[in-house]
Amino acid sequence: MMTGMQRLTAAATGGTSDRIPVFCNLLDQGARELGVSLPEYYASGERVAEAQLRMRERYGHDNVWSLFYVGKEAELLGCRRIIYATDGPPNVGDLIIRSPEDIRTLTVPDDLAGHPVFAETRRCLEILRREVGGRYPICAYLTASLTLPAILMGMEKWMDLLLSGPFDLRDHLLAKCSEFFRRELAAYRDAGADVIIYSNPFGSLDIITRRLFTELSLPWMERDLEGFDRSGIVYYCGGARMNPVIAEVMDRTGLSTYYLSPLEEIAEGKRLIGNRGLTCGVINDIPLIDWSPEQVRAEVKRLLADGMPGGRFLFGTLVMPLAIPEANIRAMVDAACEFGQYG
Repeated sequence: MMTGMQRLTAAATGGTSDRIPVFCNLLDQGARELGVSLPEYYASGERVAEAQLRMRERYGHDNVWSLFYVGKEAELLGCRRIIYATDGPPNVGDLIIRSPEDIRTLTVPDDLAGHPVFAETRRCLEILRREVGGRYPICAYLTASLTLPAILMGMEKWMDLLLSGPFDLRDHLLAKCSEFFRRELAAYRDAGADVIIYSNPFGSLDIITRRLFTELSLPWMERDLEGFDRSGIVYYCGGARMNPVIAEVMDRTGLSTYYLSPLEEIAEGKRLIGNRGLTCGVINDIPLIDWSPEQVRAEVKRLLADGMPGGRFLFGTLVMPLAIPEANIRAMVDAACEFGQYG
């Protein structure tokens, strides 16, 4: 039987495999898997790794995650409070940028790999690499420089600074965020992450205008990625649509893997990417909360019928809310493995 890494490599390079790779973003479900609270769960890299390994074994998908929660990046930059919900992901409870002076004094740590906040993430990656390294892709989630300020100062204030300035202060903040991203990418790769989700909702025309995308988003993406091997880096717009910008992103950044929005047509994404890269078709997993297993199977079958012709295709999920019943998670992964077979 092929491994998840073999399937991913075949899909990315146009090779042959038994079936498409199936990625499932099970994150907060790990606390339930181990029977602990979310604060207890995310306090331990060992627990996160154990739950990822158990859930991959339970459902049979092809990847594991080193992601704790998105606010972890804010903690690396000084956030001291995370808000834990009982039915959803943790969120930032301490915005570290409240004034222009906070931007000027913001310091990017020189050694992210040795940062105390990174210790449990590093421990998680060590365990995953030891247990499944080389067999199943280990995924990490990193926020692009143009999106990170929303986590540090809140969306409303960031949009105001982004669109209205002062622009020298905006660009000063972006330079620091880009430097943080670059150090973070190096730290995660050195620690064993195989797949880097490059999350940039501000790289979608759903969020910004075409002019801002061309004049601001693309140049900062180029700066974020300059000098890095682009293999294993996945372009992701946070669920926003990317089909209208794929050609430009591919030409300007050299990225070759695109994690599409559930809001857009997979067939159109495949047409735009062609044989130059890997198309990731993504299910809208919010309705999985209420659907029957039969409805889940039918939707997976429909998506794969659009995405599989010609190969170079991966099936993925989006946010996977905690409220999704286990039966529907199993139905989704089973259907993707069944209908995703190459004959």
